[in-house]
Amino acid sequence: MAQLTDDCFAFGGPLLSVEAAAALIAERVPVLAGTETIALTDADGRIAAADVVAGLDLPPFDNSAVDGYAVRFTDLTPGAETALPVRGRLPAGAAPDAGLPAGAAMRIFTGAPMPPGADTVFMQEDVRREGEAVALPSGLKAGANRRLAGEDVARGSVVIPAGRRLTPPDLALAAATGHAALSVRRRLRVAVFSTGDELAEPGAKLRPGAIHDSNRILLVALLRRLGVEVADLGILRDDPATLPDRLKAAAAGHDLIVTSGGVSTGEEDHVKAAVEAVGRLVFWRLAIKPGRPIAMGLIGETAFVGLPGNPVAVYVTLLFVVRPLLARLGGAVPEAPPSEPARAAFRYAKKAGRREYVRVSLHRGPDGTVEAVKFPRDGAGLLSSLTGSDGLAELPEDVTRVEAGDMVEVYRHPLLW
Repeated sequence: MAQLTDDCFAFGGPLLSVEAAAALIAERVPVLAGTETIALTDADGRIAAADVVAGLDLPPFDNSAVDGYAVRFTDLTPGAETALPVRGRLPAGAAPDAGLPAGAAMRIFTGAPMPPGADTVFMQEDVRREGEAVALPSGLKAGANRRLAGEDVARGSVVIPAGRRLTPPDLALAAATGHAALSVRRRLRVAVFSTGDELAEPGAKLRPGAIHDSNRILLVALLRRLGVEVADLGILRDDPATLPDRLKAAAAGHDLIVTSGGVSTGEEDHVKAAVEAVGRLVFWRLAIKPGRPIAMGLIGETAFVGLPGNPVAVYVTLLFVVRPLLARLGGAVPEAPPSEPARAAFRYAKKAGRREYVRVSLHRGPDGTVEAVKFPRDGAGLLSSLTGSDGLAELPEDVTRVEAGDMVEVYRHPLLW
């Protein structure tokens, strides 16, 4: 298994854009996940560890695309109806006993192999059966309704590239081309903590000054949707004496540690010092809002990411920063997030030099164009802004003002591309 090195997260320098951060991850972070072979039925959502090559042509033989009658095109009378005697019947799954004789038609069904000599198929609803013969209309093109061997996939071609996150259609294609099992990357093991003396477990009675821990619930759910094995290790208290040992213990047996809160510069933000006591922390300052105070580093050979404490910042940074890191560690090919254009139905001012993600709801305007309506309140601590919006409008670094009518790119929730 590859190991992370001391300099893989040594990005430093000025504030990084999201693209620059993703590029540095792709350049410096090695793939950690090993491989295993699993059945197709268990492979949905896993990462292909090797190219999947077609073991046969698809379809494997010329076959009929419809229920109808197979003929030789040269037996048809140009511009007029043709009557041919029907010789034989060929259902799907059967092999033709003999070729189609000249001057005859054969009853054939969808998926059945084309009998030797036949090259064209008439749909049954387009013909007229007359006893032991069939009347065929004029106008059909040569080769109509015939599927050629290999027209979908050629034997020996790559049907699924290494690094692809497998989908149900991928698995169906693998099955159709002769595979019962695939080599995939093992699932990454991710440990998740929340930090802070103010946190209480969900459902617990709150003491004065306490709040329920929602960040950990958000992180665990998102990470599981991203296909990793998550170890929920609870709440780390703001105790500088115990934090280092807790982090070091979490590093053993995990590929990544993700925490929320405690990585800023406040007097009660002890995570930075704890990581430096047992590993190496390089602050990765992103030009992003919400989410600027995000930290990356190493504890032994385990990657560490410290996310901000506000829940919206946790959401944004996990999906735009941590997700590319997970893809790289897990051997997946990076994917550009899908977005869609929308017309802004709001006005907004921002600073130059940083990217902002504004929570918006989407609807169609009077002319049918999709419009983005900004959530009425700002704040990275508003969980209701995530449940009460459809997605995030991305405002690039060079934008300082958005006017109603401007076009913006929107990423729909839950942003798990």
